[in-house]
Amino acid sequence: MLDYIIVGFGISGLSFAEQLRKAGKEFVVIDQEKESSSLVAGGMYNPVILKRFTSPWNATEQLNYAIPFYKCIERFLDNEFIQPFPVLRIFNAIEEQNNWLIASDKPSLSAYLSSKFVLNTNKSIEAKYNYGEVLQAGRLHVAKLLQSYKQILLSRNQYSCEKFNYDALHFNSDSVIYKTLTAKKIVFAEGYGMVNNPYFNYLPLNGTKGEVLIIKADELQLNSIVKSGVFIIPLEVNNHYLVGATYHWTDKTWGTTLEAQQELKTKLDLFLKCDYEIVDQLAGIRPTVKDRKPLVGNHPKHHNMYILNGMGTRGVMVAPITSKQLYDAIEHNMPLDEAINITRFHHVSS
Repeated sequence: MLDYIIVGFGISGLSFAEQLRKAGKEFVVIDQEKESSSLVAGGMYNPVILKRFTSPWNATEQLNYAIPFYKCIERFLDNEFIQPFPVLRIFNAIEEQNNWLIASDKPSLSAYLSSKFVLNTNKSIEAKYNYGEVLQAGRLHVAKLLQSYKQILLSRNQYSCEKFNYDALHFNSDSVIYKTLTAKKIVFAEGYGMVNNPYFNYLPLNGTKGEVLIIKADELQLNSIVKSGVFIIPLEVNNHYLVGATYHWTDKTWGTTLEAQQELKTKLDLFLKCDYEIVDQLAGIRPTVKDRKPLVGNHPKHHNMYILNGMGTRGVMVAPITSKQLYDAIEHNMPLDEAINITRFHHVSS
């Protein structure tokens, strides 16, 4: 008998799989390898909300757990996925500089906002009022990480590429049965795919569509992440950059749109002053929740069924520690933080 079946293999499914691997648990991952926002994500980890110069929920705790977590995976896979990067926020006015300095004095932000401004020396970027620098930020190469981890699971017969059939799932008092698999517990980490899950689709997973561009800009020569109306993130391929992202709350389709491309171009052209070529455009639906907290916990009726979802726009930072909290709740009977526990929505299912 397996200890766990994990359904879904984005950043949440991988994070929980890593908790199980480190604990020596037997598990299998089931994933259809389509429509994953994790594969589209830029993978940036950034402990500051740069629109308002504020700190996200539990940012320090999340970051302090996430970086060692990913470094442990790097050692396990003998590969590199974490890339520290300075994030430079373009100031659009003196007032923004003043607000930045005020924010950098706050205890929750002083470790992340440099009080020294960075001069703009890049002729391809217009930054009249220079930059503020975010410290302890960077990028996780999410798609590369998922692919590398998947290959290890495949080699150990722990990965099945298929669309999960909810009708084939059955319950015993001490186990779940799915086709030929029997496990003590099952964890659903399906991202936005949760809307099709008959056991958890009562939960308010809104979903926010995001689109990004891949551009080629030979003159840009950028070695940091730059943020203005959009982010520019250097990619591994020479002179290629990720530009994003859009936020659309009503479109729940996975295809790219001309409207999003035009929105990104318009925002990019406000500060990028060199020629560039659009190489690709990608789209995904982020698993967002109205209260901006994850959806974690035990199904109200099936005691051996769990959910790990709703990581939102900061999944790279949120998923590792949230997967740890779920594992500890299941295996060590530790209480889940009420802020993430799906019991806050159980009145919806009644």
